[in-house]
Amino acid sequence: MTLTLAPDDLVAPFQIEGEPVRGRLVRLGAAVDKILAAHNYPEAVANLLGETCALAALVGSNLKFEGRMIVQAQGDGPVRYVVCDYDTSGALRGYCRYDQEAVEAVSKGFVRPGAKTLLGSGVFIMTVDQGPDMDRYQGVTAIEGETLALCAEQYFAQSEQTPTRVRLAVGQADMGDGPQWRAGGMLIQNIAEDDARGPTADAWTRTQAFFETVGEDELIDPTISADTLLFRLFHEDGVRVFEAKPLTATCRCSQERIVSVLASFSPEEQSDMVEADGQIRVTCEYCSSVYAVAPEVLKSL
Repeated sequence: MTLTLAPDDLVAPFQIEGEPVRGRLVRLGAAVDKILAAHNYPEAVANLLGETCALAALVGSNLKFEGRMIVQAQGDGPVRYVVCDYDTSGALRGYCRYDQEAVEAVSKGFVRPGAKTLLGSGVFIMTVDQGPDMDRYQGVTAIEGETLALCAEQYFAQSEQTPTRVRLAVGQADMGDGPQWRAGGMLIQNIAEDDARGPTADAWTRTQAFFETVGEDELIDPTISADTLLFRLFHEDGVRVFEAKPLTATCRCSQERIVSVLASFSPEEQSDMVEADGQIRVTCEYCSSVYAVAPEVLKSL
């Protein structure tokens, strides 16, 4: 049987018709598969990083200027650090640092461990980077709730006082040439009431009831388009879907960047990095690309 595949690697904003509720829906296919396949992550770690990528796209796509949104969490658990970097061109990159044995130890149950179990006690951070000429804005909250979605909801409640609901999903699907990672997510927010809108609480309660019915399988189903899923959820009230933004897995590493970083070390430190074949090798934490640099190149600088 040939599957009819819906468009992937996009984030689409939407508005509930006539109601003070807006949201965004993300679908990740090849982009998240490329990010996760660059490392041999355990399933639980791959799931956490996939969720972080979906969340970064959901939040970052709302930026009104050129820049980056960095979503990260760090703690004292089996996963020490997870990060995804989204820039307003739609580029995503991310990686995890983790303890292999500790992850295996918490992954032996029937339920896949969530963010709290993997990260332990720590902090959830969102950083807005508007470029070198502007100060970064950073919001930090404690890791609360078992899922990354709950961490995000807590962040919005504390840092922005915006009623927000988030749903994230990660899994694998056979697209015809073997299993590939997929991720999806949805975010809805209540627009604050004012004299023109009047009370918004009832509309928010109603929209949340529909939101609660979305399944994780629907968020990552390769045959369900963003338009179809949103219509399923909100057709009673009506939903207006705006132009989707494409997403790609793009790392910013390069030979020039690596040479620049190595040049910042002292000659003694550079000498200690030289391998048996006379080259210095650096592996990018994000995409696992390996760069070889001859010491002579650094001396010439």
